[in-house]
Amino acid sequence: MRLLLRSDIGEFSLTKDLVGDDTIPPYAILSHTWGADAEEVTFEDLTNGTGKDKPGYEKIRFCGEQARQDDLQYFWIDTCCINKANYTELSQAINSMFRWYRDATRCYVYLSDVSRPAFDTDEGFNPRPWESDFRKSRWFERGWTLQELLAPISVDFFSRERQRLGDKRSLRQQIHEITGIADSALQGALLSQFSVDERLSWIDRRQTKLEEDKAYSLLGIFDVSMPLIYGEGREKAFKRLREEIDKRSRDFQLDCPRQERPETPPSPSSTVPFRRDLDFVERGALFGQIQVKCAVLGSWTALVGLGGVG
Repeated sequence: MRLLLRSDIGEFSLTKDLVGDDTIPPYAILSHTWGADAEEVTFEDLTNGTGKDKPGYEKIRFCGEQARQDDLQYFWIDTCCINKANYTELSQAINSMFRWYRDATRCYVYLSDVSRPAFDTDEGFNPRPWESDFRKSRWFERGWTLQELLAPISVDFFSRERQRLGDKRSLRQQIHEITGIADSALQGALLSQFSVDERLSWIDRRQTKLEEDKAYSLLGIFDVSMPLIYGEGREKAFKRLREEIDKRSRDFQLDCPRQERPETPPSPSSTVPFRRDLDFVERGALFGQIQVKCAVLGSWTALVGLGGVG
């Protein structure tokens, strides 16, 4: 993994390729939609000290400045931190991408098609003035941004004016309505607890520039790896993806002791006919933590509190 370092005077330089988690410092990561290839700053541009006149350089400035505000020296951007001319490096990066987003301290989503001027105070409006553009943003239509939404714990959304719109938690309901992704998945539940078909459905309406990338962008979602074969076409790429998913499932069943294997819960013999408590106050963050803990095979989770209040 190669990171960007922001100097005290606002200049950017690439680190060497860092190998091993113990050598990687805390870092921020950018999620965005690409413009035309000629607009984005590449690995070669940064290596040669060029590219400052490209439109994409503004995204580097934004990410570096936001990382500085969050006390982070290092950050990562897919356009320029990968040497795409090196096929081995590109393949390794794509197979590692989900983990890189998951391990980032902060993830910034830059929405170039959503506007919120600095003077805009929208707290009293519902929906907020920018929310219509947010719901229509092409960021929600791209294949690669699916893992960039689900993998990180911290995801902050920004307008093209660099104004913060909210984060994955505060905008959870809107994101659920836009994407159809289960609320618990947005809160950090283990993706393995969702069926293969459900996870595949999350990318149905999303598009990638190269047809094979629609399958390759799901590698981290299913926690599998496979070599990239650009030119094989979408159908063959998804066939290989399915084979890797099935192989992982078989390996899990072989490795998992019988008593620890997930079983279909028995149907209850009776149910208590209580109606929903009208005074119930949902604790979304707490429920998310419970779901994550309960998803670990063989785990036990206890809720401790005053009797009669929960």
